[in-house]
Amino acid sequence: MKIVTIGGSGLFGSMLVPVLQLAGNNVFTVGRSETNNFKCDVGDLKLLRSLLDELQPDIIINLVALTDVDLCESDPKLAFSVNVRTTENVVSWIESTVNDCHLVHISTDQVYDGAGPHLESDVMLSNYYAFSKYASELVALRVASTVLRTNFFGKSSCNHRESFTDWIYDNVVNNRKILFFNDVFFSPLSMATLAEMISFVISARPIGIFNLGSRAGLSKSVFSLLFIEKLNIMSENIEVTSIEGVTFMKTYRPKDMRMDITKFERRLCINLPTLEDEINRVVGDYHESV
Repeated sequence: MKIVTIGGSGLFGSMLVPVLQLAGNNVFTVGRSETNNFKCDVGDLKLLRSLLDELQPDIIINLVALTDVDLCESDPKLAFSVNVRTTENVVSWIESTVNDCHLVHISTDQVYDGAGPHLESDVMLSNYYAFSKYASELVALRVASTVLRTNFFGKSSCNHRESFTDWIYDNVVNNRKILFFNDVFFSPLSMATLAEMISFVISARPIGIFNLGSRAGLSKSVFSLLFIEKLNIMSENIEVTSIEGVTFMKTYRPKDMRMDITKFERRLCINLPTLEDEINRVVGDYHESV
């Protein structure tokens, strides 16, 4: 199968592409950096359409996103350009081609807020990042697509990007002061599991929006402390606090992004792991660095 990953050289793409290749797929990465197989300004419709006409992919996986919440809030035009316009350009090509191309569009759990776990219909947009990602979902649904609302962690294999657990590990081993929030909840997957699930999605091609996360989510403080405990490292500079008590965040963040994953599990006949299972999965990747 011929797969094009838009933004495939980033944090998650660096994990996903090798998994797809090992499964026997012909995978091409497309993006603005030199590290991609094809360097292309994906915001330029003419350039992107010309490249996709040449490649004729069976699957397009859209990983492009501006995820800096404060930057999205201060520059909504840029957020729209990256998070929505890129999706519009991909969808425009799919609409114009006779090729039976399926779109896998990666979205975010930040479209939720309020008490979770949330069904796919429980959208509550609390900042412009969430708004721009939700708008991109609506664009993706114009064609045959699988929209995956997700969040992920794990040891980065991308030189210029670090994950949430990379950030925790780096701060703890260097004994820097670090805050863990006890009133922010989420249900992410490890990047390795997420990549495996996308492999299943590519085969099944389910249509619609799906929550894709772990079961039994945790607060970020419990997650972080459990990760540190399993690594068997200690720090005297950890503080557990409420997100309400900090002043350095310019933009409101959702407090409960836990997702109900029933729809995905039933559609793909898969039992997703617990968040503690996923922490156990990634800990080994960090042990060799301890």
